[in-house]
Amino acid sequence: MSKSRFIVVYPVEKRYGTLVDLNGKIVDRIELPSLFSYPVRIDIIRRAVLSALTAKMQPKGRNPLAGKRRVGESWGIGYSIARVPRLDNGRAVFAPNVRGGRRQFAPTPLKKIHEEINRKEMRIAIISALAALSNKEIVLKRNYVIPQGIEYIPIIVVNGFESFATTKEVKEWLRRIELWQNILRSQDSTRIRSGKGKMRGRRYKESKSMLFIVSSLNVPVVKALKNLPGVEYLTPTTMNILKLAPGGMPGRLAIITQKALEKLSEIYVVEKP
Repeated sequence: MSKSRFIVVYPVEKRYGTLVDLNGKIVDRIELPSLFSYPVRIDIIRRAVLSALTAKMQPKGRNPLAGKRRVGESWGIGYSIARVPRLDNGRAVFAPNVRGGRRQFAPTPLKKIHEEINRKEMRIAIISALAALSNKEIVLKRNYVIPQGIEYIPIIVVNGFESFATTKEVKEWLRRIELWQNILRSQDSTRIRSGKGKMRGRRYKESKSMLFIVSSLNVPVVKALKNLPGVEYLTPTTMNILKLAPGGMPGRLAIITQKALEKLSEIYVVEKP
């Protein structure tokens, strides 16, 4: 099996998505690849999200000699002072309860903070998160607004959508399909972060909106999507569990191009036993 192809054996059920054209009109339902029939394993998804989050954490520790560079010796009894290590001038050193002394139980960079996960386990989590995109009940739990005319999800859009070069074109298309309300919901929830994070490059917090899956990062629509609040994009070769299931909760409202759907079916295959 090549590295670019991942095969899982599982009973396949038919799942459908809604095919939409560039005018925002529903053309037909389309049968989804077999990977969308895989069961939604919340336990594996949350384990994969924890692994991805802890992988970004930087190890923190202290210098092994911090607070230990002064050589002191206890004076013993008979001086009416605490029996901690002291210099000749009487200053206490080395002990963790004195000024300038070492820290007791200091953080160490040797501490294991990364939740490691097997490569196959991570790929199964990605397949499971992709399958959640076609489960309408799970998607509605994330409080998305889905028009009544859209019976099946995810929404499959024709390949011409990738040629949209401006945010205005994407905005007009979302309004025609009646999904613009999801962008406004994310925009209204944007707020200033409390605490010192405001000074560290993460001043604002905003809720997640829709997820776009396109065939490549070089298509013009990628730049147009960057200006929409809460919107994120992926390609079949850059699947990220943190974007598929933010916070360990799968079921984002996804819009997938036909070309990207074909690539997904080639990379992730679910076969009958």
